[in-house]
Amino acid sequence: MDYEPSLDNLLCFALYSASMAINRTYKPLLDSLGITYPQYLVLNALWEQDERSIGAIADRLGLDPSTVTPLVKRLEAGGFVARTRHKSDERRVLVTLTAQGKDLETSSRCLGVALLEKSGMEPMELVNLDRDVRRLRDALVAGDEAPSKQGT
Repeated sequence: MDYEPSLDNLLCFALYSASMAINRTYKPLLDSLGITYPQYLVLNALWEQDERSIGAIADRLGLDPSTVTPLVKRLEAGGFVARTRHKSDERRVLVTLTAQGKDLETSSRCLGVALLEKSGMEPMELVNLDRDVRRLRDALVAGDEAPSKQGT
């Protein structure tokens, strides 16, 4: 098999451009909900488990806490979440969903429907693609965390 160096032959570009296409699909729907895609991810972390610290949200999303903090502040300004200081450790900020934030979970289901419809794929095809991309991500992350085999 001949390999020609081009964008079309780069897995990283295929994943990047697919992610951008998904974001373009989601944008009008997210706009109508009054949130951005990164805010949607924060909300998803809280829908999985409410009352998380900024650090726990950051860990779940693979982001730095300094990236999550402004997202949470904007979500709080929009009435979707509330921030409180942890009772025993004032340095920790806990984030909880408001009623409006909880209600948004149901409203946001339109994103998955739109992705399925626009993709033209069968649901199981998307499930399998998701599984394969997660497996790739997990292997790459595990590779980053593995101790170096080179001597010091």
